Amino acid sequence: MGLYTKLPDNITVDVIIAGGGAAGCIVASRLADADRDLSVLVIESGKSNYHEPRVLHPAFWYSHIAPGNEFTQFFQGPETEHMAGRRSFVPTAHVLGGGTSINTALYSRAERSDFDSWDMPGWSAEDVLPYMKKLKLLQLEMYHGPGPRDRHGYDGPMQMAGGPFRSTRLENDFIQALGQVGWPELEDNNDLDHANGVMRAMRYADPSGRRQDTAHMYLHPRLQDGNHPNLHVLVETQVERVLVENGTAVGVVHRPNPAFQSSVDGAHSPSRTTRAKRMVILTEGPFGSPLLLERSGIGHPQALERAGVPLVASVPGVGNDYLDHHGMMYSYKSSLGPEETVDAPNAGRLDPATLVANGDKMLSWNSVDAQAKLRPTDADVARLGPEFQKFWDRDFHQVSDRPLMMLSPVAGYPGDPRNVPLGPYFSLITFSLHPLSRGHLHISSPNIDDPPDFDPAVASDPHGLDIKTHVWMYKKQREVARRMAVYRGEFEGCHPSFPASSKAYEAPPSEGPLAEVQDLEHSADDDKIIEKWMRDHIDSIWHPTGTCKMAPLEENGVVDAALGVYGVQGLKVADLSVCPRTPSANCANTAMTIAEKAADMFIEELGLSRT
Repeated sequence: MGLYTKLPDNITVDVIIAGGGAAGCIVASRLADADRDLSVLVIESGKSNYHEPRVLHPAFWYSHIAPGNEFTQFFQGPETEHMAGRRSFVPTAHVLGGGTSINTALYSRAERSDFDSWDMPGWSAEDVLPYMKKLKLLQLEMYHGPGPRDRHGYDGPMQMAGGPFRSTRLENDFIQALGQVGWPELEDNNDLDHANGVMRAMRYADPSGRRQDTAHMYLHPRLQDGNHPNLHVLVETQVERVLVENGTAVGVVHRPNPAFQSSVDGAHSPSRTTRAKRMVILTEGPFGSPLLLERSGIGHPQALERAGVPLVASVPGVGNDYLDHHGMMYSYKSSLGPEETVDAPNAGRLDPATLVANGDKMLSWNSVDAQAKLRPTDADVARLGPEFQKFWDRDFHQVSDRPLMMLSPVAGYPGDPRNVPLGPYFSLITFSLHPLSRGHLHISSPNIDDPPDFDPAVASDPHGLDIKTHVWMYKKQREVARRMAVYRGEFEGCHPSFPASSKAYEAPPSEGPLAEVQDLEHSADDDKIIEKWMRDHIDSIWHPTGTCKMAPLEENGVVDAALGVYGVQGLKVADLSVCPRTPSANCANTAMTIAEKAADMFIEELGLSRT
């Protein structure tokens, strides 16, 4: 049937997949392959990404998190004292392929302990590893990097490569500086078992540098090969609610997305119902899936009552336990050349259209060439105080593969470089991988257009341990930067300001890098300055999870180990919202792993044969 913005009348399918993001494209493709008589419909609220230059070239990822980008939706939390009266700002993908179409394209895997901590049958690290690399006749990865061959796949559609363009001087400089601070270079920190070191970054890109998103690698080839008349994709369409009859999901109500399809006489186009004979699968992600469940009457009875939605199934965990990584980017002046950063194209000094027309290799570059997963020393932990020591001993001390932070160099200024003096700059991005803060996400009414009740609760844990984590991270990344040969001082406004009398104060070097670098000393007053600065600046790093978590119902679970929604037959959730804990990584690989395993379970449950 193909790719559509409007369905033919009176269509009925076997399976409806609500959400054409990272997970939805994989699940749909695997089901369509399993049985050509099984009709599968994907409904995606965003636009198609097919051969879209802004998707194909990883260098454009900066633009995707800018307000007004058509491939991104933006969610705002309330003003909160935990963030010094600011609102948290969380972008999420709104395009076919989801986050894999707009993210940094970093190949970053979770650790063994992440999956094992989910404590759900069939979801341990050993259970999911086959889905990462090779599942019977189904393959995910085509890996072009270093590391043990038994931990990666080599025949799948999703390629991982280093890319044809890198800022090699910045990459090498960062790695050597980390070594001076005490963290080694690792061959492969994506093998599930190794952390506390740095790896030269791999990307979801082929060797030529073209982005590998799940729509282009899974969905579009099947829409065009003439062998999948059973696969249907409807874009620019919002799913308003799931139809549940006699305790079973039997279809969805959807409408054209008014952001892309014009209304008639100022009114929204009418909603339509499409029925599913066998299964409804939600893959709308940590924002879309819980809101869709609640609009369908599935959730906490009190939350549904407040929103004016009749109760269909009592599942109190829906929308609770919102999790995210919290991050910061710190910018530095540098001796890098203009061709070694992305400041010129981001500032408009290089025309993106000209770069595309010329096939410039810089377009293949995400500006991130190394990624470190790091743990504090025992002395670091002790300095953070007794409450932090308890937290560390409980959650980390005996789990040697669980990092506390990720740290990467970014070749450029993280904001709009048109508003700052001419660079060049480099930045170090830090994010805390396992914050204690928990937020929530609920509908405010049955109307899909009404903003949700959303509070990401960044830095809200009662003992302030998330902020203490960032104090440690700030100090450590600063010591790394000071030992880099390209370092030429901190960029004003991107760091806390210490008084000149403080031992934490450092004047910028007059010329050249610092010599004979010794660690800076921070007093209790300096720590308070850092803590206040964090409250003034910390935010989401755009890795939400947990809002439909996989856990027992009595533990606020929303889905069981088979990804079935409690209380409703034939209804599944298969995306990052099911993660009970945040992964120690960027999230795309975890989403794809969930999708591959989910597809295999659904194929078995539907009684299909695997081709």
